[in-house]
Amino acid sequence: MKVLKYLVFIFFIGLVPVNLQAQEAQQIQSMKTQFDDLLKESNNYTSSKGELFEIIRRRKMLTLKSNTLDSLNAIQTKLDNSTNQVKTQQNEINTLKTNLAETNDKLTSAINHRDSMTFFGIQMSKTGYNLLMWSIIAALSAFLTFFIFMFKNRNAVAKAANSARAHLENEFKEHRSIALERLQKVKRELQDELNKNRG
Repeated sequence: MKVLKYLVFIFFIGLVPVNLQAQEAQQIQSMKTQFDDLLKESNNYTSSKGELFEIIRRRKMLTLKSNTLDSLNAIQTKLDNSTNQVKTQQNEINTLKTNLAETNDKLTSAINHRDSMTFFGIQMSKTGYNLLMWSIIAALSAFLTFFIFMFKNRNAVAKAANSARAHLENEFKEHRSIALERLQKVKRELQDELNKNRG
């Protein structure tokens, strides 16, 4: 007897999952299949006016209604979830676009800062800065060359003037010594004449 009870108990436990699986399968059926099954199981009735009616069992109609409402609620939930997900993703996209624009602005600023230099408070591109620096170097080199040329020219003129002055001083010394000799010679002759006239 105990064995029989166990067998009956196991049989009923085995039926419960089968029954649950059947209910899940019915819910999984598509709405179209459920309506088709409802029409197949319905009875026809023709009124006295010749109109054709379908007689549907109330239990089947309520089950279809419940399944339809469940399906609509599930679809509405999915739609709401999808709408929320789209809104969330749109917000994320807008945030990412804003971040991208800020990043692009920062990148542009960094590139401009990297490719430019400040010279006496003026922001310049590196090419402009290099051009300005080489222009200044070329101008200073030209001035230096000009001043070196002028210095050499003035130095040559000064050396020539010093040489001419030294030459003139030598000539002046020679002329002075010659003039001194003449003066002494003239004084001697004068002295000699004076001595002759006195004596």
